[in-house]
Order: sequence, then C-alpha cells, then structure tokens
Amino acid sequence: QVNLVESVGGLVQAGGSLRLSCAASDSTFNFVAMGWYRQRPGSQREFVATIMVNGLTDYADSVKGRFTISRARAGNRVNLQMNELKPEETAVYYCEGTSAWGTSWGQGAQVTVSS
Repeated sequence: QVNLVESVGGLVQAGGSLRLSCAASDSTFNFVAMGWYRQRPGSQREFVATIMVNGLTDYADSVKGRFTISRARAGNRVNLQMNELKPEETAVYYCEGTSAWGTSWGQGAQVTVSS
C-alpha cells in the first residue's frame, strides 16, 4: 500500500490562488497517472485534473484555463496550481494515484474560498 500525503489546504478569497502538493510515501512506486479530485459539501467526489506519466494532462471543463497540474517524477510528487478560485470551489481536494495495482488516495485537503 502506497500512501499519498497532501499539503495542507487553506482559506483564500474569491479570485485568489492556492497551490496544493501531494507526495507518495514510496518515491519509487510507478504511478501511471496522478491527479486531483474534489468533493464539495453535499456532493459526490468529482474529477478535477490528471497527468499521465508521459506528461499528458486532462482537466474538468470548469477548471480549464485556471488550474494547472504538474508532476515531478522524482519522488512521485504532483502539484495543482489553482488560480481565480470561486466560492463554489470550496471543497475537500483529494490527491489520487493510479497504478497497475489499483488506485491510492490522499487524506484530503480542505480548500475554502470566501466571497
């Protein structure tokens, strides 16, 4: 079992920026993709962004142009730069890693966007 550990989230005003980071407990583990999901209050967990081992990225339509996912292969780290945040994006953000053995999840980071 490989654990994913996220940075602490935070509180930001609408229109502001926040950066989330996530690192795997095993820096040599082969994740073929790493990404971010979020769960808003009263809603199901939803896809935000993902990055493949070859560098290809994909984003939810709602965050395209504002969020950027990046990955440092060394140490199995993935970052999410979030700009122009909106109050409705208040959620718990989860790091996710996909491998041949299944999916690993982080513990979640609370992001609160005030209006």
